[in-house]
Amino acid sequence: MRKPTIQDVAREAGVGVGTVSRVLNNHSAVRGATRETVLKAIADLDYTPNPHARRIAGGKSYTISVLLPVVTTEFYVRLLDGLETAFQEARYDVAIFPLLDRSRLERYLGSHTLAYQADGLVMATYNLTQMFNEHRLRTQQPTVLVDAYAEGVDCAFMDNVTGGKLAGDYAATLPGTLHAIWVETELDQLFTTRVFEDRRAGFLKAVAGAGREVVSEHTSSFDPLAARNSACTLLDEIASAGGFPCTVFASADLLAGSLLDEVRARGLTPGQDVRIIGFDDQPWAAARGLTTLHQPVENMGYEAAQLLLSRLGGHRGPARARRFEPKLMVRDTA
Repeated sequence: MRKPTIQDVAREAGVGVGTVSRVLNNHSAVRGATRETVLKAIADLDYTPNPHARRIAGGKSYTISVLLPVVTTEFYVRLLDGLETAFQEARYDVAIFPLLDRSRLERYLGSHTLAYQADGLVMATYNLTQMFNEHRLRTQQPTVLVDAYAEGVDCAFMDNVTGGKLAGDYAATLPGTLHAIWVETELDQLFTTRVFEDRRAGFLKAVAGAGREVVSEHTSSFDPLAARNSACTLLDEIASAGGFPCTVFASADLLAGSLLDEVRARGLTPGQDVRIIGFDDQPWAAARGLTTLHQPVENMGYEAAQLLLSRLGGHRGPARARRFEPKLMVRDTA
């Protein structure tokens, strides 16, 4: 049997070929009922567009570039899942560009790099306000920020200050000394993120507002071995000061999980000797009983993609910001 064509879809749906094309391109100028009729015809016929012909006919790449710090952490795997779900629904391919370091970001600022040959651009996590203000980022194609906020550009972001405050409010109600482990952040202002700074600001403000104090603060790179070493140093200090029971806010679940491992390895009881609060609610957190801040990461990615798709579909309004708020999940560790 021959493969169904766009003309077959048009006949099945009772519309013109142009309408089918607009639905495939996620164009906004299609009524909801008509769009559903066309999508049903596509599904019934098992029609798959020819991507090569689509690119030639539309003069577009139907590709979205995603620039993000790394691709190996659970957070970014989840974020990509949300982004790709939305883009695949709109029949766009995704090209991933891990930044990894400052030099790559500088290279991507060049005017002819592959990342800028896509129809749209997603930039994750990094605080790029200064770059936008200095017009160092090319913005002739639609751009959206995800897990970051900047004025004048579409963005979907997590309210990390509120997340830190929720952790601080709860930690302040628990007995014993208070401690924290923070993720190290890049000091170079060109290549920085406010995520962990915001979590720290919210946490410290809440603790101070409750009349409590944070006895010690430690930092760790975003690496399991470094996180375990930081956990060892923290627990050694607490033990030498006779500080059990205590509560520790670890600003990412990766740090919290390493701390939980070290607590158990020392024969201490999580939730009694050491209360642990994480941040992220990674897929393994519930099974390990980790009290943490849940982030709707996939939803944030999906919404960021929708903002970009609407621009590609013709939206010309002012910049929009979609704010997501973490939720405290109280479990065994605190």
